[in-house]
Amino acid sequence: MENFYIKAANFIPEINFNADSGELSISGESYHEYTQEFYQPVFEWLRGYLATPNRVVTFNFRMYYYNTSSSRRFLEIFDLLEDYQNNHSGTIVINWYYKENDLDMLESGEEYAEDTGLKFNLLPYS
Repeated sequence: MENFYIKAANFIPEINFNADSGELSISGESYHEYTQEFYQPVFEWLRGYLATPNRVVTFNFRMYYYNTSSSRRFLEIFDLLEDYQNNHSGTIVINWYYKENDLDMLESGEEYAEDTGLKFNLLPYS
């Protein structure tokens, strides 16, 4: 399977999914007006990638801003990963990076962790 990459631009995050290493990353900002359309290829790639059982996936999430619509897409991503972990013997680890003083982003990571059965590492950076 080929890697998946979208370069960051105004309102959209960098998306860098490495099929060989299992390291999937989303970073930057996400407040595109049409998030469902924007994230559709992300979901398609993920579904294809997660069709193979027993993968080890590290998902690096390093956002500094996202809107409510993007938040919904992220929850859908986490739901896909949780389903894979529970039903396909996958190992999923979420690395949730947040600036040391960004309590909103920390709380968002805590909420996603509570809403899913995934292992979240909440990792501050300066």
